[in-house]
This record gives sequence, structure tokens and C-alpha cells, in this order.
Amino acid sequence: MAEVRWTLQAADDLGAITDFIAEDSPHYASLFAMNVLAAVERLRTFPSSGRIVPEFNDPGLREILFGSYRIVYRFASETVSILTVYHGARLLDPSRIR
Repeated sequence: MAEVRWTLQAADDLGAITDFIAEDSPHYASLFAMNVLAAVERLRTFPSSGRIVPEFNDPGLREILFGSYRIVYRFASETVSILTVYHGARLLDPSRIR
């Protein structure tokens, strides 16, 4: 079973998205956050289940598509590091992938 770690960048991203949703509906913001966390938890058992990020073509750099959002993570040595969470309509900024 893999260990899941959130980077500060990814935690900030999720917080900002949740805050934005909460402006209209605190209830749906909470549901969104819980569902993202549940999707990420599945990576403990299935760390290679996400697709390879097409912009990088690196087998260790993967993503989960969650609604309109992309959850980008790196998988290496039984550790999943969540790198960023962002809206799929935006271009992926390589500086967010560290």
C-alpha cells in the first residue's frame, strides 16, 4: 500500500478551489473537498491508476481527472505525492510540478 502525501502547493490549490465554491455554497464546497480526498485515497491501493500527464509523458507523473479538475501526482518508491489540483480548462503551468 502506498503512502499519500500532499504538497503545500496541492493543499493550497484545494483550499482555494473550496473557498471559491463556498462563496456560492458552503455545502457543495464541503462535498467537493470530501470527494477529492476520497479520490486521492484510492491511490493508496492503486497508485498507478491515474493516466500519464500528456504534457510531460513521464510514467511517474500521473493525474486523476475529477470532474473539471486535474489532480496531478508523482508516484515513486511506494509514495504518492499530490502536486497540484487545478481546473482542466487552464493550461498546466510546469512550475506547479515540482
